[in-house]
Amino acid sequence: MQVEPELKKDEVVRLYALGGLDEDGKNLTVIEIDGDIYIVECGLKFPNDKSSLGVECIVPDFSYLKEHEDQIKGVLITHGHDDVMGALPYLLKEIKTDIYVTPFTEGVVADLLKENKITGVKLKTVKRRDTKKIGGRQVVFFPVTHSYPQTYGFGIRTQHGYIVYSGEFIADYDDMSQAYRGDYSFATKFKNDGVMILLQDSKGAEHALHTSPNHRVTPYFEKVLDEHEHQRVFVEIYTQSVYRIQEIIRCCVERKRKICFYSPELRKLVAGLESITDAVPSELVVSNDQIGSCDDVVVIISGQGRALFQQMSNIANNEVEDVEFHDDDVIVVATPLVPGVEKEFKNMENDIYKRQGTIVKIDRNVLGMHPSKEDLKMVIFMTAPKYYVPIKGEYRMLCANAMLAEEMNIPSERIVILDNGEIATFINGELQPGREEIELHESLIDGNSNWDMAGVVLKDREILSTDGVMVLAIGLDFKTKKIVNGPDIQTRGLVYVRDAEYLTREVIRIMEDTIREMVDQRKYENMECRALIRDRVAKYVFKQTAKRPMILPVIMEINPKNSLSTL
Repeated sequence: MQVEPELKKDEVVRLYALGGLDEDGKNLTVIEIDGDIYIVECGLKFPNDKSSLGVECIVPDFSYLKEHEDQIKGVLITHGHDDVMGALPYLLKEIKTDIYVTPFTEGVVADLLKENKITGVKLKTVKRRDTKKIGGRQVVFFPVTHSYPQTYGFGIRTQHGYIVYSGEFIADYDDMSQAYRGDYSFATKFKNDGVMILLQDSKGAEHALHTSPNHRVTPYFEKVLDEHEHQRVFVEIYTQSVYRIQEIIRCCVERKRKICFYSPELRKLVAGLESITDAVPSELVVSNDQIGSCDDVVVIISGQGRALFQQMSNIANNEVEDVEFHDDDVIVVATPLVPGVEKEFKNMENDIYKRQGTIVKIDRNVLGMHPSKEDLKMVIFMTAPKYYVPIKGEYRMLCANAMLAEEMNIPSERIVILDNGEIATFINGELQPGREEIELHESLIDGNSNWDMAGVVLKDREILSTDGVMVLAIGLDFKTKKIVNGPDIQTRGLVYVRDAEYLTREVIRIMEDTIREMVDQRKYENMECRALIRDRVAKYVFKQTAKRPMILPVIMEINPKNSLSTL
């Protein structure tokens, strides 16, 4: 009897993002193959000034991943920037899974987990030319050039070709060291075996030509050093802009300029870099307390976002102990102006100019290390993907990325632009019509708290910041419900009470009448009465002031023994 060969089941690939689409930051892409989940990066983003309302950062919604924790095979962290790994602590408090990182990134992630007291997680080191089995599937890692050392891209093998994520990369054949050198020969292997889906970064898709050599700050910083040979130069830069930091160090070493690594985290970074690049000559390094005695020192000050710009303002205003700012000092702005910190950046500029200091912005003509059009087209040409998916960036950037894919003769029906939460499904290598959606809610992190903040909390903050608050307090006899104390009205940020006595008189009347009405009708209940007072007072106040303050009625019911029964 002839045995029929066992048919392989249909291979189902689901592709979706929980963050990073139509926004800057908060990157988290999910590749799901036959139910096995591979999480690609886990970043955060910073809120803009107008909507921050005390929020420190925003992380993806992990609800779906938490519901499917048993399907997760690992998290692939391509490099150590906040927008791709800053939300890891929040994810790992919800689920436990392995993290795949390169050796340099491993140290940064390990510190992050230790700082947030995350345990029970394995950091698995990968080399940038490794091939590993993850979840039973072959994952091929390859090196790319980015602003962070040892950044990688990868391809996951499926029955119908590779799913390739090219990483945040640029084509640069003249880079500083092996830690940054990319190798695009990987594309030949992938192309020979077939590429089902290619995912590419969109942040530079609007820029013509290649990003290189316009990503380098070296020519601009060399000019600053040559023009201010005998002046102190303060350089502000993001700690995670490692490539630029190394460019600045190299310029100083070539000119034998003294260097001060001002920030503790910067000193730690430079020490860590010695394992993958040349060490800084010790005779050129000075400490913070030597800044005042050196006329030609280059002080590198690093940090992140608002804190960095505030630090520079403090230095310009002589509000730090170890630096006395002089009017012939030069401050070099080596950071891009990222969304969310515009106000602090402008304040920093104002403070520097007020102190008669010189400010040089060398970032104006420098591109971030993300692939421009020709970089993206190069990888498309070398991999010949069946489907193309733009990721990372605002919607116009995703569209620009999609349009250049069309220029490379990829049919429009094979180019997939997604929104966060939208799922593209492929069965046996073919894109299926229609899209499922995952309902997502951003998780807003307030200070060091790990609580997610619902929209109602932000709405309350918005009301408090614009229309103020009105507190109404009254005391009732616990048994008879007769008024025995108050009412007392307090407002903040609404009106000046002494100039609006008519307003408070009417609010008091509304409060007293509402309580008597409910008592007379034998419908009195503390919570319901407060809600009705809140509604009636809000309507009256809006009619009089055109404002909607937060109304907080407080009804204290006092029992015969003078103790508080209900608030």
